[in-house]
Amino acid sequence: MRIRPFQPEDEPALIALWSSCGLVVPRNNPVADIRRKLRVAPELFLAGILDSQFVASVMAGYEGHRGWINYLAVAPAVRGNGYGRQIMEHAERMLRERGCPKINLQIRSTNREVIEFYRRLDFSVGPG
Repeated sequence: MRIRPFQPEDEPALIALWSSCGLVVPRNNPVADIRRKLRVAPELFLAGILDSQFVASVMAGYEGHRGWINYLAVAPAVRGNGYGRQIMEHAERMLRERGCPKINLQIRSTNREVIEFYRRLDFSVGPG
């Protein structure tokens, strides 16, 4: 998988990916979220491309104190091939290069699959 910065023309494919991963919910407008991210550190908004298909994404952020990961997604059809780990490690590396000392995640407690994914990447659940 090739990782590159998100490009505005990726938007339809990205929203389709997020939808297939259950990340588009009524309280999150994906178009608005994309627009906001493109105004703040767009270089930390990554796309994973496999055979010209948009198969992964991650929005990373850093405000000088903590790093954040949002919208990490891997197309269901290609899960289990290490693409989630690959794009996450790329985002982590970019954050560390900026001096980020800690990365925070916000995950619904009911999302066991995602919690286990991050545990395999050595993230841990901290106090609330």
